[in-house]
Amino acid sequence: MLRFFVAVTRWDPLRDLLALQERMERLSGHDGGGWTPPVDIFETAEAFVVTAELPGLQRSDIDIRYQDGQLTLQGTRRTPDEPCERYHRVERGHGGFFRRFALPASIDTQAIIADLKDGVLTVTVPKASEAAARRIDVS
Repeated sequence: MLRFFVAVTRWDPLRDLLALQERMERLSGHDGGGWTPPVDIFETAEAFVVTAELPGLQRSDIDIRYQDGQLTLQGTRRTPDEPCERYHRVERGHGGFFRRFALPASIDTQAIIADLKDGVLTVTVPKASEAAARRIDVS
């Protein structure tokens, strides 16, 4: 008797859309060609939070922009200045990187903050407070 087990996961359309966007960027060559830092994006009740692993980068090496519903992270990791005759192994990416993520239009752009600590960049993108529906009495 054959038994098949199927893993059931909750469908997340945002996750699927972001994965598709990333695949399209890789195919079109818009990933900067240097290296691609790993990124996590999650949502809370108040904000979207983007974390990116950027070890060895300084604040001045990173450019963050939000425009037309797109959050863009870009920067450059320089090659080490240590003199050497030959590299035996190079696994860490160097050069430029470029990542772009579509976020919903309901963003408070003036309140976006970014923090770089221990090689992890955290960008907090607050959601715009939407006007609550209210009943208006006629006098």
